[in-house]
Amino acid sequence: MPFTVPLIDDIVQPALAERLQHLLDNKTKPLGSLGQLERLAQRVGLILGSEAPMLKDPQLVVFAGDHGLAARGVSAYPSDVTWQMVENFLAGGAAVSVLARQNGIGLTVVDCGVRHDFAPRPGLLIHKVAHGTADAFEGPAMSTDQRDQALASGAALVRALPGNALLLGEMGIGNTSAASLLMSRLAGLYIVDCTGAGTGLDAEAVQRKIGILKDVLARHPDARTPLEALAAFGGFEIATMVGAVLQAAAERRVIVVDGFIATSAVLVASKLQPAVLQRCVFAHRSGERGHALMLSHLKAEPLLDLGLRLGEGSGAALAWPLITSACAILREMASFESAGVSRQDETPATVR
Repeated sequence: MPFTVPLIDDIVQPALAERLQHLLDNKTKPLGSLGQLERLAQRVGLILGSEAPMLKDPQLVVFAGDHGLAARGVSAYPSDVTWQMVENFLAGGAAVSVLARQNGIGLTVVDCGVRHDFAPRPGLLIHKVAHGTADAFEGPAMSTDQRDQALASGAALVRALPGNALLLGEMGIGNTSAASLLMSRLAGLYIVDCTGAGTGLDAEAVQRKIGILKDVLARHPDARTPLEALAAFGGFEIATMVGAVLQAAAERRVIVVDGFIATSAVLVASKLQPAVLQRCVFAHRSGERGHALMLSHLKAEPLLDLGLRLGEGSGAALAWPLITSACAILREMASFESAGVSRQDETPATVR
């Protein structure tokens, strides 16, 4: 069944934005002195439509899938690492497992198309489209039916999740190649500027990777629309994430975007429905080449810049305390009036 892209309404509300700014300006601090935290507080307030935003039951979803293109050596790791890392997530041993646990974030792993069959267990959802995508060098990574199945799965799993915040994570050997291809085609950028070391390729291997991706792009000259590009270049975890992002945006959840792969899914979703970006908080600028350029294309202001390039949703989990802090500032910080503190313009400055 063809996937129907949900309508995402514009959430710009000038009156609410003005009230939020007034609240922030009247907190017991110099104007603008909390910097980006104030802009973050206003964004979350607008997403949730509240002057006292409260984040509830945050959910971090790790979307996992394998890529046929990985067989061409575009990653420093074999594709078996995808399913092995899924097991690590479920056992609680991965970086994102630790960070989600530390910050009280619900963690769910979704098998979107891993080349492995998992035993059912808590914390794992099976939405497998196939055992990995096809090789995009030979033809489309997925059929239109497979793409639409993945998009619908992403939307359905978000509908079933509690809370009002979705944190994006992913796992898939070869998925930096898919993200680079999507970025190049949809942002109109040279593939060399979109391609980095991924899991740790050396300089020579990066050049081979760029050559392969140039050939892949040349083999799909007609894949120009967001959905055509998604089918041509993959992967199942990215397509499922696109569906999840669209559904979360339609429900006005706060969407916390992790690194390069998660941002590529948001790129696709935003090309379908631009107002998706109004619901997004970009957690960090990763160390993967191309991410800074993609963020610039989206006019996104990331919260952190720590040189991360792990994926998994690790950056989203690290940024979560900043987002909750921004909301707490709006709800709990005293105003000049309530605290009985004089404003700068009410008393002469004292020279010390």
